[in-house]
Amino acid sequence: MNARNYDKLMTAQIEKLEGKPSLLLHCCCAPCSSACLERLYKYFDITVLFYNPNIEDEEYLRRKGELIRLVEKTGWAKTLDCDHNTDLFYLAVKGLEKEKEGGKRCEVCFKLRLEKTAELAEKGGFCYFATTLTISPLKNAELINSIGESLQNGRSTKWLYSDFKKRDGYLRSIRLSEEFNLYRQNYCGCVYSRSNS
Repeated sequence: MNARNYDKLMTAQIEKLEGKPSLLLHCCCAPCSSACLERLYKYFDITVLFYNPNIEDEEYLRRKGELIRLVEKTGWAKTLDCDHNTDLFYLAVKGLEKEKEGGKRCEVCFKLRLEKTAELAEKGGFCYFATTLTISPLKNAELINSIGESLQNGRSTKWLYSDFKKRDGYLRSIRLSEEFNLYRQNYCGCVYSRSNS
């Protein structure tokens, strides 16, 4: 069975757009967001959502501040603030602490963050919702897209497919990070990924 090409699926969705629809884009950090926003801002009215209960407070504030700085500097999006509660993450991954990076714990974490994104996208009347997570070479784009696809069911907001690492997206994020002098962390976000990095 051939894997689906999520970059081509996103391109097909973009080609069918009328006007500039609204998009709620879940963002994990400014470096990853940079190339995703650059790729999308011409086609969507983007609002970024920094919802990452997996990240501890000090690191969370640092990454959030960098994302806000990037958005303000480029004008590629608006921001939507939301709560930050690490207890939700620890409760969700209880029993999965020793899972290897990229395993079941990460799947639960992706789902936690995308559920909140879908919920806020629906509540806010956004046409689409998506995530920057697929830009990482270490993230499973098929898994992330299957979660997003399932979360659009029963909602009026639609999932925007992506595999932002395609077309040198990850490399572009590195270059944009240098251009904007962005803080670039060396681990995904949770304490378990930090100990595995």
